[in-house]
Amino acid sequence: MQSSRRLFLKHATLGAVAACACCSGAGAALAAGVHWTYEGEEGPEHWGELSADFQSCKIGMEQTPLDLKGAVKAVIGTPVKIDYKKQPPAILNNGHTIQVNAAPGSSVTIEGTTYDLVQFHVHHPSEHLLSGKPFELEVHFVNKSAAGGLAVIGVFVTLGKANPALETVFSAMPATAGEATGKAPIDPNALLPKGRGYFRYFGSLTTPPCSEGLVWTVFKQPITASKQQIEAFAKLFENNARPVQQKNHRYVLDVAG
Repeated sequence: MQSSRRLFLKHATLGAVAACACCSGAGAALAAGVHWTYEGEEGPEHWGELSADFQSCKIGMEQTPLDLKGAVKAVIGTPVKIDYKKQPPAILNNGHTIQVNAAPGSSVTIEGTTYDLVQFHVHHPSEHLLSGKPFELEVHFVNKSAAGGLAVIGVFVTLGKANPALETVFSAMPATAGEATGKAPIDPNALLPKGRGYFRYFGSLTTPPCSEGLVWTVFKQPITASKQQIEAFAKLFENNARPVQQKNHRYVLDVAG
């Protein structure tokens, strides 16, 4: 039997090829040219019908998000190494979420491959579920390798104490589509949990074109946000979460921190 590490490296190599179009910006350009939403005739159930380029949304076998129940306990040789730096407050409302575009210099290393931080954004409610239950929010950190592969880190957000890092973003987020500049640098590290246990699987983008081959790492421990912070985001995006997808043949690994 192949080790978890060998299976990871084999799949990640194939994934770099599969995600290449998205990483190069082609996927974003395709999505930008077709109007899609989170409800109605242009909602998630119909994404695969809106464009031939969105076929993966309908027929893909490794789609994201998932309900992370039933994960298999696993040991992976090297921990996830995160080297994120404070970011200039470049905040974008792209019509589907609030996104912070990253400056060069931040990265994450997963199983020996380094991925540069491209951007991070927020979903309401969480896209991944934990034993059938959503969290109030979920933050996704999108990272890209030199070979063109994508690795996404997911962080659940639950109701609790106010989060200063989220406040830096939410206090400056545009109410309508467009860009804004915050008043203070944004520290991505403050949006990561102290506990580093995580779920690992291979999936896709959660928005069109739903490209597959992505390495997903979803931390088990949530961070907190206040009721006021959650409501501020929900006021702009009442629902920007894709429904969970079928697991199919995949395993979800449960890795201790």
